[in-house]
Amino acid sequence: MANAFATSDVGKAREINEDYFYISYPDDEVQLFILADGMGGYNGGEIASKLAVTTAKNYILTNFDKNKTEKDDLLNLLKSSIQYANMIVFEKSKENAEISNMGTTLDICLIYENKAFISHIGDSRVYKMHKGTMRKLTKDHSYVQQLVDEGKITKEESVNHPKKNMLMKALGCTTYVESDEIVCGFTDGDTILMCSDGLTNMVTESEVEKIINENPADATKMLVQRANDLGGNDNITAIIIR
Repeated sequence: MANAFATSDVGKAREINEDYFYISYPDDEVQLFILADGMGGYNGGEIASKLAVTTAKNYILTNFDKNKTEKDDLLNLLKSSIQYANMIVFEKSKENAEISNMGTTLDICLIYENKAFISHIGDSRVYKMHKGTMRKLTKDHSYVQQLVDEGKITKEESVNHPKKNMLMKALGCTTYVESDEIVCGFTDGDTILMCSDGLTNMVTESEVEKIINENPADATKMLVQRANDLGGNDNITAIIIR
């Protein structure tokens, strides 16, 4: 059984919160946590993120029982849910010229039998904290991350790169999208953080780690407040699962 806490805020620079999330109740049979950070003009991001989260959630809940016995089946379930959500968002984007450029990041975390099953697309992030030390589980699907991988810039240079918000992959922008799937242990004392880039673009990873360690009960509120204190340039969402 997992306990989850979530805080989402519009930030200080935006008029609409285009982040959207879903968290299970502790006694739900399926322990599922989903986060999306939408993009696109004329409310497109708001539509894309909510549609992606709702579609993926319903797909997983509907198909969970017949896929829960094997690790690979659960990872394939998450992957399929992202493919299905991608199709739904992409089809929706074609209905109206004003939302034709909409898309969203999508991160899904399913906790089952002391493991975290994760599916990821975009530049929202999932971290795991074990014995007070935090490490990033996901890899940003961004232009700047590609430059880092190719050795063209350093990780330090990527922090303030002018194209840091350019995504190489997002959900709902093309007919097919390839997500990343990860599985890791999740046992007593472990913490998982899911967050949009409105947090990680403002607050350093070392400070995020410090806030979670020092404020276990109010960490999501403290993280969002800290991002706002530093400028709040984007919507900010943080989900903590214990």
